[in-house]
Amino acid sequence: MLNLKSIGVTLVAILLLSSCATPPPKNPENICEIFREHSDWYAAAKKAQDRWGAPIHVPMSMMYQESSFKHDAAPPRDYLLGFIPWGRVSTAYGYSQAKTVTWDDYIKETDNDGADRDDFEDAIDFMGWFIAKTQKVNGLSKWDGYGQYLNYHEGWGGYKRKSYKNKAWLLKVARKVDNRARRYASQLKACEEDLNHGWLWLLFFG
Repeated sequence: MLNLKSIGVTLVAILLLSSCATPPPKNPENICEIFREHSDWYAAAKKAQDRWGAPIHVPMSMMYQESSFKHDAAPPRDYLLGFIPWGRVSTAYGYSQAKTVTWDDYIKETDNDGADRDDFEDAIDFMGWFIAKTQKVNGLSKWDGYGQYLNYHEGWGGYKRKSYKNKAWLLKVARKVDNRARRYASQLKACEEDLNHGWLWLLFFG
């Protein structure tokens, strides 16, 4: 027999959890506005930058491209015979759209067992790790938004094989990511001092 009281409690819990999910920023084109709206995101991005040496504007631009800053972003569904739902076209999930295999590698290499792809702090740290490893594996600067995004999309092996060369659409997207990263960098210069004051205040008095 169904326990209506238990079902009701479960539904309320689900609603509360969903209502607590951080909404995407209202103005994702301006990194200052993003961090003013989500001050904890700036603290997380700064922490990742200090850990991996990846400038904040590069992973933030890549994240915008991948998920539009949606915590539960997922690829479209795949369909068997064109109409039977058959999972997703990829295992990518969350803010960073990290695939399961790559996310597992990140957890193993960083011992971050509790990391979740729908947690911004974990996602931005993952992207910092990926960018730093791209520099190590393929020799690209951490500041190179264009090349970093191509590695992120194609993987380190795919980039080495130049799998992106015949994908005009991908080269166009990578250029878009790089241009946005440059805008973000310029914007951040104008507000970074204020953001740092706010971050220090939260660190000591929050």
